[in-house]
Amino acid sequence: MHPLKQTAVDAYYHATRPYRALWMWQARAARKAPVMILFYHRVADDAANAWTCSTALFAQQMKWVRKRYDVVTLSEAQRRIRQGHDRPAVCITFDDGYADNNDFALPLLVRERMACTYFVTLHNALTGEPFPHDVKHGRPLRPNTIADLRRWADAGVEIGGHTRTHPDLGAIRDPDRLYDEVVVAGRELGELIDRPLRYFAAPFGLPQNLQPAVFEMAREAGYEGVCSAYGGYNRPGDDAFHLQRIHADDDFARFRNWLTVDPRKLNVPRYDYSAPSHELELLAAR
Repeated sequence: MHPLKQTAVDAYYHATRPYRALWMWQARAARKAPVMILFYHRVADDAANAWTCSTALFAQQMKWVRKRYDVVTLSEAQRRIRQGHDRPAVCITFDDGYADNNDFALPLLVRERMACTYFVTLHNALTGEPFPHDVKHGRPLRPNTIADLRRWADAGVEIGGHTRTHPDLGAIRDPDRLYDEVVVAGRELGELIDRPLRYFAAPFGLPQNLQPAVFEMAREAGYEGVCSAYGGYNRPGDDAFHLQRIHADDDFARFRNWLTVDPRKLNVPRYDYSAPSHELELLAAR
């Protein structure tokens, strides 16, 4: 982040601290403490792409989180969203499946007993091919192997589905292809690691990258939840099947600002399930 922008974020954070503190006190007193779900992609020190977090920053963030929040699984997060709780919680997730996470991030989380859900794109784990979005920028990076995923699953990391080929699910009109990306790929990955997948995360994860058919297919297939990347908080009384996530930014000032409940993020709209005609056709085709 540019130094001037970082200064502005810090100033905004400190100016709104009384409001944040009051809001959190009221939420905790009413057993409506929020659940914040972070998502990362890759932790390494080469800044190979815009979604790489340095090891020092990741360690700093995890230390800060451990001191202030309950670090919980997605299933515990859902229980709190449904029933309420008096302590704010954080979940840690990763998308795509980069082999570099074997070296620092995953060992740290396992060592510190911090729950983590690791969403994996099946094709890359099977073939070893780098992700197209990295190839496009001239930085082909190694994906996790199936053997990696088995090892981390054995260590307590929950593996989740992240499609077969990392497409924009909002743009898919073929119901068979959508079903393959959301459901079949997840079943195949579960068989390969000998564990059924309980959660699914949509690539890109913004409203335009989703459609109601994704949620419906996932629910019918037995997934317990779908993760987006809306940037909002999950509060008691929200839809616990749709889990909104916050990108763990490449900057500590913004990270701290978001996790202490930025007032601007309190009104991020939930997903609208009213399906346009082509999405209803997809569901009918099932």
